[in-house]
Amino acid sequence: LFRSETLSPAVMQKVAGEVNLSETAFLEPMGEWEYRIRWFTPAVEVDLCGHATLGAARALQEWGKLKVGEEVLLHTLKSGDLRVKCTDGGLEMNFPVEAPEPVDPIPGLPEALRLDPGQITGYYKNRMDIFVETAAEVVESVAPDFLKLGAIQTRGIVVTAKSTGEGKLAGVDFISRFFGPSAGIDEDPVTGSAHCGLAPFWSSRLGRPELVAFQLSTRGGRVVTRLEGDRVVLAGQGLVVIEGMFAVPDAA
Repeated sequence: LFRSETLSPAVMQKVAGEVNLSETAFLEPMGEWEYRIRWFTPAVEVDLCGHATLGAARALQEWGKLKVGEEVLLHTLKSGDLRVKCTDGGLEMNFPVEAPEPVDPIPGLPEALRLDPGQITGYYKNRMDIFVETAAEVVESVAPDFLKLGAIQTRGIVVTAKSTGEGKLAGVDFISRFFGPSAGIDEDPVTGSAHCGLAPFWSSRLGRPELVAFQLSTRGGRVVTRLEGDRVVLAGQGLVVIEGMFAVPDAA
């Protein structure tokens, strides 16, 4: 949380590099329940990020600036206005739908994912990412060559499949993993913005507007998605694990 005269984009990028997590969110107050939000990986600024937005809203809760029943408006540079509502069950983020469209097979992608081309049943793209459809066991076991994957020009590669619904995936409709080495993220733990594409993709196949997703990273994360016209509502919960102050020298 900062004032506009405090941090330039170059300083935000340096701070994100020091934090060294998948994304760092920066909030600039614009008015009551209204903020400007920007997101940076350790390497680049990104157009849209879900879990960092969830974390930012959870921080606002912790600071007493967002209570149950209240909603904040977040202005972005390239993804329009976003809204986050605080409910009894957690936080609901209202994001734009970013439906992926079918594309031809992408040269070098199976090799970069260390998959046989026959294991990939479809290739898709939206304005941010490449989506690869495969089987559930492939999503869980895929171990990319990150050097080769980073050479592919895209923010990230999403590997996704219909859930088996068994074991830890009971009650889950679809699964995914997100790899973004070209953006400085080998594997993202949970990627809300990818679900802006995954939600319409799987809703059209499964015939339901509301689905339960699970991202199969090492840490893992559950996301509830709900389509509402040209918007997708992503519901989840956040947990504050560390709080402090970041000192930025004047010469930064």
